[in-house]
Amino acid sequence: MPWDQAGMPALTRDTGAKPLPQQAPAHSRPGAVLSQYERHGAWVVVARGAYDMDSITPLADALSTAVGRYPKVILDASGITFADSTLLNVLILTHRTGTLRVVAPSLQLQRLCEITGVDSLLQIRASVDDAAVS
Repeated sequence: MPWDQAGMPALTRDTGAKPLPQQAPAHSRPGAVLSQYERHGAWVVVARGAYDMDSITPLADALSTAVGRYPKVILDASGITFADSTLLNVLILTHRTGTLRVVAPSLQLQRLCEITGVDSLLQIRASVDDAAVS
C-alpha cells in the first residue's frame, strides 16, 4: 500500500493519552503581497507580509527584473512583517547587480539587518522620495 494511503496505526490498548495537537504548516504565514510603480525615474517595489523560502520568489523576480531595467530600484520594506535569511540573500544579490535602496524597513527586518551586518552594505532611506532623489 502506498505511504499516503496508510492510516494511523491502531493502539492495542487504551493508554488514556490525548492526541497531539496539529501544528500549522511552516508556510502558513500571512501572504506576501507586492505592488510596483515608477517614481522619479526609479522603480519602486512595495513588499507587504512575510518573506521566507516559500514566499520569496515573486519579490526576487520583481527586484531582478527591475534592476535590469532601471538605474535605481527602491524596496519599500515598511510592510514586511517577517523576514529571514532568504530575503537578506535577495537583497544582497540585488545590491550587487544594481543600485538598491531599502526604504523604512520594519523593526523586525531592521534588527535582522543589524544582527547580520547587512545594514552596513545596503543603502537604507526613510522615504521613497528620499531614496529616489538621493
